[in-house]
Amino acid sequence: MNSIFSRYWYISIILILGIVVLITWANYNFVQQNPGGNDFLVHWVGTRALLIDGLSPYSDPVAIQIQTMAYGRPAIPGEHELRVAYPIYSTLVFLPFALIGDYELARAIWMTALESALIGLAFISLRLTRWRIGIWLLPLFLIFSIFWYHSLRPLINGNAVILVALMLGGAFAALRVGRDELAGVILAFSTIKPHLVIVPIILILLWTISERRWRALGWMLITLLFLSLGGMLLVPDWPLQNLREIMAYTSYNPPGTLGSAVATWLPASGRQIGWVVSGLLGIILLFEWLAVRHKEFRWFIWTASLTLVVSQWIGIQTDPGNFILLFLPLVLVFSMWVERWGKSGTILAFISMLMLFIIPWAIFLETVIYGDQPLQHPVMFFPLPIFLLLTLYWVRWWAINPRRLMVDDLRAYEEQL
Repeated sequence: MNSIFSRYWYISIILILGIVVLITWANYNFVQQNPGGNDFLVHWVGTRALLIDGLSPYSDPVAIQIQTMAYGRPAIPGEHELRVAYPIYSTLVFLPFALIGDYELARAIWMTALESALIGLAFISLRLTRWRIGIWLLPLFLIFSIFWYHSLRPLINGNAVILVALMLGGAFAALRVGRDELAGVILAFSTIKPHLVIVPIILILLWTISERRWRALGWMLITLLFLSLGGMLLVPDWPLQNLREIMAYTSYNPPGTLGSAVATWLPASGRQIGWVVSGLLGIILLFEWLAVRHKEFRWFIWTASLTLVVSQWIGIQTDPGNFILLFLPLVLVFSMWVERWGKSGTILAFISMLMLFIIPWAIFLETVIYGDQPLQHPVMFFPLPIFLLLTLYWVRWWAINPRRLMVDDLRAYEEQL
């Protein structure tokens, strides 16, 4: 029996490795025909410059090297400057790929890693929301999880936000089973893009502290301390250099807040409207954070989902390319529909997936701004967050409470009496 099990185990490993090789080969052919992946290029060059040449990834010579690879020359005014703006310990994530001297091969393998992360995020989201998806819908769900706009765009660009989304999902999963130490470590590594995780991390810490689960906070702080001090061994003043890059980031990036997106249509009042909406959402979020204290994990995961959505509109610099972070809230909505209405909920989830696949791509293709790389229009800031804000509050009562008896169940019980 054990020999048969071992044989199947080895066959499974060989099959998985074969699939990975085929996917990487397909990715390699794609990157040869489609130059780009600038989000990955920035950190591939920056990591190689740090570890091989001993240069600070935040230095001007490294920025010029990145720009020359992307544009064939240094960036001119008005172009994206392609400078490293991540904390220096993010090089640990890019290190295995930076050791590959061929950029196209490194990018292809990086894309394989991101595709694997998207599959992992899909399964973690199913587990966190307890969605027992039907066998016929699972393949469609996995296809959607890779090829809908908010997955495929960061995948092609090589954006590490996909890994950050997976890390947050992993941290939630660890908290659910009481592995607070692991959750703390994962949260520390998720800060490679700190502006995207600062708001959800605050919620996580508030909730864990209210539950007297201090280890998540402790392990996160200890891990961050080791990562930061380790970076100082290579670049002693990296926090100041990184802060300088963060402060300059908005000057060469497209609109990155709700207000700046609205200002593209309403230049005189768009930013003010954005701040008003962000302020109202912040107040709502604060009340939800107060309500979730001492509550069970089911309530917490709904509040965490709302936090992920609101954090994209709260005034912190972001981009619709980061909206893969909203995949968990989307799956939570679908799971609540299925839990509440069974087969009808499954049909509604399928129709919604179909619409969320078609509509964002249609809007992008209709509004895309062509340049050195296709640029998305600020209108992409709106469809998914609006959909999720409405549907999260639609399912709130079902999501924060244990499943209750349905009307049919009550009638069957009354008939038995």
